[in-house]
Amino acid sequence: MPELPEVETIVRGLRPLVGSRIRRAEILDPRIRVAADRLAGETLESVERRGKHIVFRVSGDWSLIIHLRMSGRLLLSCAEEELPHVRFRLHLDRGVVSFVNPRRLGTVDLLRGPFDRRLGIDPLSEEFTPEALHDLLRGTKRPIKLALTDQRRIAGLGNIYAAEALWRAGIAPRRPGNRIARKRIDALHREIVDLLEEAIRHSGTSFGVSVADYRDPGGNDGEFGEMLAVYGREGRTCRRCGAAIARTVQASRSTYWCPKCQH
Repeated sequence: MPELPEVETIVRGLRPLVGSRIRRAEILDPRIRVAADRLAGETLESVERRGKHIVFRVSGDWSLIIHLRMSGRLLLSCAEEELPHVRFRLHLDRGVVSFVNPRRLGTVDLLRGPFDRRLGIDPLSEEFTPEALHDLLRGTKRPIKLALTDQRRIAGLGNIYAAEALWRAGIAPRRPGNRIARKRIDALHREIVDLLEEAIRHSGTSFGVSVADYRDPGGNDGEFGEMLAVYGREGRTCRRCGAAIARTVQASRSTYWCPKCQH
């Protein structure tokens, strides 16, 4: 699933379209139930990220919200271009945004007013301080990995980057959130922010060549995958201590970590 760095990369790639007039919205999947005709003739006022959601603010006080989920992509394309699995298109006077959604898990919503879904603190916001992270964790007995990926606590951090941040901070993913010393929480905060900013600079993480893998709006791979320390590296050597990377399952998701240097 695209996480904060991938979604932020997409949003930045689409921002040059701000100010465009929407010619029409085209629905190509009956599961998408939005009043597309309401967008025709309106102006794209902003493209924003809220957690893992992409929010197009449109004149007339509309918010078009796209969540990519497991396999969605937003690509800049030509209206005549043949792309597989396109479920929705936004035709603008400066180009076409195509929502490619192979597994049909991604969603498109059109709401009047601003995006107001309740989400946790954004880890790249000014509000995400070491104190804020400490407050989020001190009241939970949940394993730290699950606490970090709870979107009601921290919006945008997912399976990949939570595992990577915990490795960087040397914290075991099963350690209860309220059993982590303040000094280690401060270090974790620093690693989360640095990791996400680094991943954004490298356009996020891509893993393969399937139509379900993440791409930026230009169709390019993210380059951060080569820099992952633990995620997807089960049995390979830890880059810090030389032990074998392990995989465990938490809440039906794979967690990768080093049993020797994460404690």
